[in-house]
Amino acid sequence: MEGLPDEALAQVAAYFQALSEPTRLQILNILRKGERSVGDLAQLCGYSPANISRHLALLAQHGLVRRESRGNSAIYSIADASVYALCDLVCGNIARQFERAASGRAAFLPTARRAKSRSAS
Repeated sequence: MEGLPDEALAQVAAYFQALSEPTRLQILNILRKGERSVGDLAQLCGYSPANISRHLALLAQHGLVRRESRGNSAIYSIADASVYALCDLVCGNIARQFERAASGRAAFLPTARRAKSRSAS
């Protein structure tokens, strides 16, 4: 991102904002396994088709999903699979943060409990 003009930074921020909503991440996670209709996604996510359609429109706007019309149905699939590498990177980072926090808390446990927690690992 170094040296990017403000307009480009705004586009990068908008891309990350598209990924900042848990329902959209859930949709991407489902689409990781294959294409789905709006109705399928709505049922799997537990939301109305209208709600899912709004999320899909935003994901499509940012080039993350693609829409294909099949008869009366709209079928969605992943347009940019590199989003999964980005999400996996973030998930790994969060997991490491949790591990460091747990290690830091373990220092405050009584000695017997610390030894037990180490042997459980």
